Amino acid sequence: MMDLADMPRQGDLDGRGNLSLKALKEFVLWFLKVCLDQVQFMSGLFDLNELKQRLRTFVERSSVLKPQAAAIMEEALMRGELERGEVARITGLPERTARRVLANVTELGLLASSTPKGPVALRFPECALEELFPRLYPQV
Repeated sequence: MMDLADMPRQGDLDGRGNLSLKALKEFVLWFLKVCLDQVQFMSGLFDLNELKQRLRTFVERSSVLKPQAAAIMEEALMRGELERGEVARITGLPERTARRVLANVTELGLLASSTPKGPVALRFPECALEELFPRLYPQV
């Protein structure tokens, strides 16, 4: 399509310069359709409800994570970050068990913090890309 946009003028009624106005219009229309397609694709991937469901599915399919890990990750998704001390309240588990669940999630790289005791935020490690963002990273 880009080569077509640089096509020479096709007759006296096809633009004013050396290049074809008709070919340029076709290229612009094609380009805008591709842009719209990509915006729709990425909007679907980052739709919060859909992403929350994919996080839940990732936890359900994991042999390492407990089901309460989904609640922690959903909370991090919605809030941006959360304090480590809130994990017991979010999961409804005893403090020690909640810390173990948080440790499992951080070991997998799904949550991370800039300091060892600081708030944690959601991350997207390579092991989760295919499940969380299908068709975005093919064959990772």
